[in-house]
Amino acid sequence: MIKKNPSPKPLRVGLISLGCAKNLVDAEIMLGSLLKGGVEITNDAATADAVIVNTCSFIDSAQEESVDTILESVELRDANQRGQAVIVSGCLSQRFREELPKLMPEVDAFMGIDQVAQVGNIVNQAVLNRAGKIGIQQPEAKSRKQKVVGRLNELEKSRDISDHEKEESIRGSEKFGKTKTVVTKHDSQFTNHEPLFNVTARPVFIPDFETPRFRLTPKHFAYLKIAEGCNHPCSFCIIPRMRGSHRSRTQKDIVAEAKALIADGVKEINLISQDSTYYGLDLRPNHSRAISSPEKFNAAAKSLSADATTICSLLRELNSLKGDFWIRLLYTHPAHWTDELIQTIAECKKVVRYIDIPLQHIHENMLERMRRETSQQYIVDLIKRIRAGIPGIAIRTTFIVGFPGETEASFNALLDFIRETKFERLGVFAYSKEDGTRAGAMAGQLSDKVKQKRRELAMHAQHEVAIAVSESFVGREIKVLIEGEANAKQLQSANVSSWEHGLIREPEAQNSKLKIKNYLVGRGEADAPDIDGRVYVRAAKKELPVGGFAKVKIIGHTDYDLIAEPV
Repeated sequence: MIKKNPSPKPLRVGLISLGCAKNLVDAEIMLGSLLKGGVEITNDAATADAVIVNTCSFIDSAQEESVDTILESVELRDANQRGQAVIVSGCLSQRFREELPKLMPEVDAFMGIDQVAQVGNIVNQAVLNRAGKIGIQQPEAKSRKQKVVGRLNELEKSRDISDHEKEESIRGSEKFGKTKTVVTKHDSQFTNHEPLFNVTARPVFIPDFETPRFRLTPKHFAYLKIAEGCNHPCSFCIIPRMRGSHRSRTQKDIVAEAKALIADGVKEINLISQDSTYYGLDLRPNHSRAISSPEKFNAAAKSLSADATTICSLLRELNSLKGDFWIRLLYTHPAHWTDELIQTIAECKKVVRYIDIPLQHIHENMLERMRRETSQQYIVDLIKRIRAGIPGIAIRTTFIVGFPGETEASFNALLDFIRETKFERLGVFAYSKEDGTRAGAMAGQLSDKVKQKRRELAMHAQHEVAIAVSESFVGREIKVLIEGEANAKQLQSANVSSWEHGLIREPEAQNSKLKIKNYLVGRGEADAPDIDGRVYVRAAKKELPVGGFAKVKIIGHTDYDLIAEPV
């Protein structure tokens, strides 16, 4: 139950959310819970009684961004409204749950993933406690980033790299699920004003349909979290330690939320979790989490009863719902694809012909060092099975280059694979050394210069593929979801003016400044929100329904985007 603010005037709260779509859903839950408790949400941080920074800690750059944002919020608070509470939530709090309050005493409260639905109580307590801190000396925020980030890195280096394996057995111990509320005291000048601390040792929370939520996405699309946590042992990843073990929502609950979203006008439901292909397997009786490999996973899937909950049963039920909408499956793991899933996507017309399947590498040695549970031949065969079983499918993947021990030969094998496989969508990341992971302690760490050079080479290889993929769309008619009018920044980023100059420059503009017509921006089935290309439609807002579907004909392309006109 949320404690109401004793003041007759409602509290005003601002929120800054960083990181992925899964983190965004957590932010939406916090906002929904606050609104239900009578709190007023504001975009003006200067007038807020409290500001929440929902952090990301996936890689070093995300961690630095989180620390930056926290300290900037503290600096603004100290300059404009010293009575304002600053609250830190999300993955950074979860990753450094014991150390962060001592490193950042200027923060008023830290909360973890399990506490997102209880944010109202935490905000009220933080605001009340903040009143007692006014006038107390605080550290200088401006000079704090280097010290805080440096100390967090030191803490991770000194952490036992097998902590994740140890914590995997934490369920059933006395520590599991308990919330730490007392921390070691910090510097003496702050000992009487310690931050509130509400972070469980190992997250167990998963939202349900009754959980309040205030959507931050446009009206026409939404993210629907079907599970939380991860069971995979990837050597480069910290997520299982921050987010806990995989835990699925019930299918009935997810379908109820989907129905509500469709009734609210949503035209695209994006299913998200850390591993969407594992969905439902943890709901089976006496389940074991040690089924990450393809062989063990397929054996477990085949042994399920006919009425068992799986990603296939979920997709089929969502597909049967009334309405004109898309279902997009994000964050699948290659080890957990089955023939049944391929057949399900092929048969479900509302499931878009698009899959997100991070492969990370193709060289055998790299896959072993990354602990990806898949072999090179398995991946090659899987891609063939998917493309043969789902005609017209667009495959998005991501690769990591510069991983410890990556030789020139193994990197060149990856380049060859990119050129040969011709992925419709592809992202490349330079390896980020995460202390506290197995990979962070590996020999053979590469320099930043080498990692960045390899990323550039991989992206160049994909650039050639992307142009050919875009060219293949010219002349086709496709269904797009119209998102709104294209602004000047979008058109400039997409380089639409260059395309117009080369292909459809109007005769009267031959000797004058280029005239660019009105454009709407949309997405096709092959384009997930925020990460993929766009379809720029030569039309005014009144011609096509914003937030609805339209049929368009592709008449041109830039490197990564398509140019179209209404049919």
